[in-house]
Amino acid sequence: MADVRVLLVDDHPVVRAGLRAMLTEFKGISITAEAADGKAALKELSRLAVLGDAVDVVLMDLQMGAGMDGVAATAAIRKLAAPPPVLILTTYDTDADILAAVEAGASGYMLKDAPPEQIRQAVFAAAAGETVLAPKAAALLMNRISNPGTSLTPREVQLLELLATGLSNRAIAKQVFISEATVKTHLVHIYGKLGVDNRTAAIAAATQRRIIRPPGQVS
Repeated sequence: MADVRVLLVDDHPVVRAGLRAMLTEFKGISITAEAADGKAALKELSRLAVLGDAVDVVLMDLQMGAGMDGVAATAAIRKLAAPPPVLILTTYDTDADILAAVEAGASGYMLKDAPPEQIRQAVFAAAAGETVLAPKAAALLMNRISNPGTSLTPREVQLLELLATGLSNRAIAKQVFISEATVKTHLVHIYGKLGVDNRTAAIAAATQRRIIRPPGQVS
């Protein structure tokens, strides 16, 4: 049986080297190419397609410095004629990151501190067309299905991230192309679901519950 061919996408050369060393130790996995950000990953996929060397799985980081991030890259890859599955491998486990990746079309979401065997299994599962999720990601999505009325919507999570950057309601409205009144309505719903009554408390609660990253980590 042919090896599962993987494209590694991560902006840290040391991390890529570590992942390459770990994955190539497993029988049935080979590293076809590497890229430092999403834009470079798309170029690699195009180059490999011309050579007839298809990729079976893209192993994608989320944050990659100033380059195209993993969410944008995943969405772009899913628009290709014959897109390979994208397996997110990241250090971030917030609701905002997980929801953004899943909405972009990621086939899986794993954390970098997972045991190597779990990452190996995730690569094979993604190549087989299966969805594979870290426990935190699976629990989040299951909770959203079980409790749709109390879970924050993707839009509400997005607004919380923008709140954490210090933007005003008017600035948020312009950025996401909705009215300021709609922003205020969303905030009322957010406050109710978090059990708070102001934006400072909302940001604190969302950070504590790992719905969003701490303000200093919001990109």
